[in-house]
Amino acid sequence: MLDRHSDASGTSTGGATHAVPHLEERPAILNVPGIPQAGIPQANGKAAGGVLAVERGLIRRLLHSLGDPPICIVLWNGEAITTSTRSPVARLVFRDRAPLYRLVLNPDFQFGEMYSQGRIDVQGDLVELFEAVFQSQLDRLNGGHFHTARPNRSRRGALGRARENIHHHYDIGNSFYKLWLDEQMLYTCAYFETAHTSLEAAQVAKMEHVCRKLRLVPGERVVEAGCGWGALALHMARHHGVTVRAYNISHEQVMFARARAKVEGLESRVEFVEDDYRTIDGHYDAFVSVGMLEHVGPANYHELGGVIDRCLPRDRSAGRGLIHTIGRNLAMRMDPWIAARIFPGACPPSLKEMMNIFEPYSLSVLDIENLRLHYALTLRHWLARFEAHHTEFGAMFDQRFVRMWRLYLASSQVAFTTGWMQLFQVVFNRATNNDSPLTRRHLYFDAGG
Repeated sequence: MLDRHSDASGTSTGGATHAVPHLEERPAILNVPGIPQAGIPQANGKAAGGVLAVERGLIRRLLHSLGDPPICIVLWNGEAITTSTRSPVARLVFRDRAPLYRLVLNPDFQFGEMYSQGRIDVQGDLVELFEAVFQSQLDRLNGGHFHTARPNRSRRGALGRARENIHHHYDIGNSFYKLWLDEQMLYTCAYFETAHTSLEAAQVAKMEHVCRKLRLVPGERVVEAGCGWGALALHMARHHGVTVRAYNISHEQVMFARARAKVEGLESRVEFVEDDYRTIDGHYDAFVSVGMLEHVGPANYHELGGVIDRCLPRDRSAGRGLIHTIGRNLAMRMDPWIAARIFPGACPPSLKEMMNIFEPYSLSVLDIENLRLHYALTLRHWLARFEAHHTEFGAMFDQRFVRMWRLYLASSQVAFTTGWMQLFQVVFNRATNNDSPLTRRHLYFDAGG
């Protein structure tokens, strides 16, 4: 979690039960050679004892490995250690010595575990802590350490595994998501006209931005892969006069979307299909996917391209699409703690990896926009709303769950502000389709404006 470029392997589906994904019990204390076991406390943190010289050395090594960020580590006996010449922006408080050894052996995974369990506390702002650490890591990478980044290792996702992964993150209760998402329940990057635009207005603007890029025409047919709670499909039908078939493997989300379509009188224009994107059939004028590619995995991109190829018309002047996804500047594995505890199976791609969707089927990329800072703003809104309801979430689930999600939202916000993560919108069409605007004017001005 702290080391952003080491071993590690998105967002558009949802749920309605209150079941918390299974988490392993608090792990046993590590048996570290050369350290007297009598001095290592049990999980309750008792009898931490004094600090050994080797432990001070391990703390300094850990801070050096992070690029000497301006943070301070406070040990179980109250001793504070920092390796930065700058004033600390936050303090990490170790409740006992066991978290130290866990962090030294596996910092990526164990920081999230120890923080979630309350065995490491943060004094100060969590966002500022991550900004300090991530920026220090970026400074190291910019010094020529990009070779340490390891490529994605994505397993081919069987449908059963895909359903399990979606259930883990999204099927934890619509009531949970309703408390901190916007009123239409969009769980993807919004589009802000200004930094002061409301989250609700920014999400509507995002949907309209997508529709303009697709250049929708009344009467056209659109297929959506991964539709979340249905907001975009309903927006396209209501405001652009198209018919939409939207695919989603989250049962509760599909039920929510169907109910909303019925209330809004759009049942005849929007069909929500509870099935995997690989089963898409029929022919459509446009393909759109917002926040699903993160869950597909690069090993499946050729197959996804085949789905797009067979559902778009082959006429010389037809067939277009848009994919909106969290991404990276280079292929890297997902943070292991987030992959294990928050987004199992997630794998944000690089643009190079995404080309495996388009190249085999002669699909031409027309436009790429990076909305990275828009996602940072989106996450800032989500985190503030999450904190406003943290007491309710503690009652719904438990404090471990609250700390997990707080950590996930805060670190994700900083990942976008510091450039660790990107948000790509890629527009494409058939290679033979010459029906494309000569400028981007259609994105920012109404017809005739």
